[in-house]
Amino acid sequence: MLYLLDANVLITANSTYYPLDQIPEFWSWVHHQATSNRIKIPREIMEEIKAGRQDDDPLLDWICTPEIEAALLLDEAVDAVLVQRVVATGYAPDLHDDEVEKIGRDPFLIAYALADSANRVVVTTEVSRPSTQRANRKVPDVSQAVGVASCGPFALNKALGFRTGWRTSS
Repeated sequence: MLYLLDANVLITANSTYYPLDQIPEFWSWVHHQATSNRIKIPREIMEEIKAGRQDDDPLLDWICTPEIEAALLLDEAVDAVLVQRVVATGYAPDLHDDEVEKIGRDPFLIAYALADSANRVVVTTEVSRPSTQRANRKVPDVSQAVGVASCGPFALNKALGFRTGWRTSS
């Protein structure tokens, strides 16, 4: 299974429960999983992470390390037809420009998973809110609408076996 990460997964991990300077085992594990082709970040999502760069940002310093970036980057082009399908089916077929701006790059993430939905899962910190409509829809709900599996970061950690001391146990 290939897990495609939303930008919020690494941003939230670093800012809350797995700071780079306090839980380096997690970040080594992410790099290992990326090198093993189990975790990837689509180009559009990588660009979104980089666009949020602030001075003295350890996450951006880490992710922009050539070895890390090369391992994490999903090296394929998005299928524009699938992106359009995600937008039309998952959000609404008639979104206005401000709504398109609001949904950002999430349709790209979901479209990459849709390209091989039997073998790909979207990972996001967003929580399902099925009652939301149009541009307010959440990634898990849009994913479900187009037939793509999604999970949260802790489900990813469990599925791939993250634990401190992972190097000695695998």
